[in-house]
Amino acid sequence: MLVETNNAVNLTAITEFDEVGEKHFLDSVASAAFIDFKKYESLIDIGTGAGFPGLPLKILFPHLNIVLADSLNKRINFLNLVIEELELTGVCAVHGRAEELARDPEYRERFDICVSRAVSRLSSLSELCLPLVRQDGLFIPYKSKEVNEELQEAERAIKIFGGEISEKKDIYLGSSNLFRSFPVIKKVKPTPDLYPRKNGVPQKKPIIVNKSAEK
Repeated sequence: MLVETNNAVNLTAITEFDEVGEKHFLDSVASAAFIDFKKYESLIDIGTGAGFPGLPLKILFPHLNIVLADSLNKRINFLNLVIEELELTGVCAVHGRAEELARDPEYRERFDICVSRAVSRLSSLSELCLPLVRQDGLFIPYKSKEVNEELQEAERAIKIFGGEISEKKDIYLGSSNLFRSFPVIKKVKPTPDLYPRKNGVPQKKPIIVNKSAEK
């Protein structure tokens, strides 16, 4: 469905069938190599795009209640078709920005796990994702390169938003040796009401080490 729909609607730059299987599907479930998703009940995927990593995780772990969030309607429309075609239950596609969802009581601090393959740096991404995670839950960003520098840069931000760096896992996937680095961030205290800041501010004015918080 992804490859066929992509011919008419631009959902992904990866279009070859085998590449889609490895760089989207296998990549999406790579976190299951070190996270026991059977222990958790709810998950939100921020910036899900064409449904990655949320949909493959739902297929692999059908008990999970999953929200797929994206800011583009064309992607939400595609995801709704997939959900209907696969007759999936306990999963919904939501149109909205992370800054808005994180201020909605229906979503704020409601999820056991938040995942994201978004390309934002960790300092910005933490502000968008950690407010959605309940205390003792996990935020798991999918990073495509070594993230030690990003982790150091984002250390202050993660702490402000109620997180704590728990561990980091590096994985090579498939024949292409696709590399993924997974910082695992545990939510140890509630996110202050101030965060996330208004739309676009987390990306434009990230809170980083040695800089005062922009409000």
